[in-house]
Amino acid sequence: MARTVDPVKHRAKRLQIAHAAARLFAAQGYEATTISQICRAAGISAGSLFHYFPSKRDLFAAIITDDGDGDTAHALAAAMAADDPLAGLLDFVDHLAAAAAEPIVPGLVLEAMLQARRDPDLAQLMGDDADAEHAGVTALLARAADLGAIDADLDVEATAAWLMAMVGAFYLQAATDERFAPDQQLPLLRRTCRRLLAP
Repeated sequence: MARTVDPVKHRAKRLQIAHAAARLFAAQGYEATTISQICRAAGISAGSLFHYFPSKRDLFAAIITDDGDGDTAHALAAAMAADDPLAGLLDFVDHLAAAAAEPIVPGLVLEAMLQARRDPDLAQLMGDDADAEHAGVTALLARAADLGAIDADLDVEATAAWLMAMVGAFYLQAATDERFAPDQQLPLLRRTCRRLLAP
């Protein structure tokens, strides 16, 4: 008889492995991180790791593309439903940038950018995520423009690209400048976005 898998326990074990691996990838990079290091950090055997992730690359891709329980989709829905369309848009930008304040995330994002240059499949996965976020920002800008909450002369596609570029720069600065404190800089990012969009 086939063994049944408890989906809650399965997901918890995947998260345990992913968290252990993420810390290593952020600290020493993808190439320098070995399967044995990941297994030691997660307290599992290699066979157990490969039960949950077919390869190191699959593990890395899962970490980079994981959105929790659809947090970004929930944040976008809340922003679209906001009574104040500009506040909803700014809340969504905050959501996209907020993870930069988590200690290992900027390093992981930087490592993912480096790996994406070598791995077309990973680049495609990351591109799909970026496209979905860009589409969300564009939809929020269009709604805000329709309701007169932002400068009507702004091109929503170009403006969405600029907002996404600012979020990307926020992560890059957090990854490369130890003096940059993302949690303290989030209000300034919001203020900069508000000034850019002001009617």
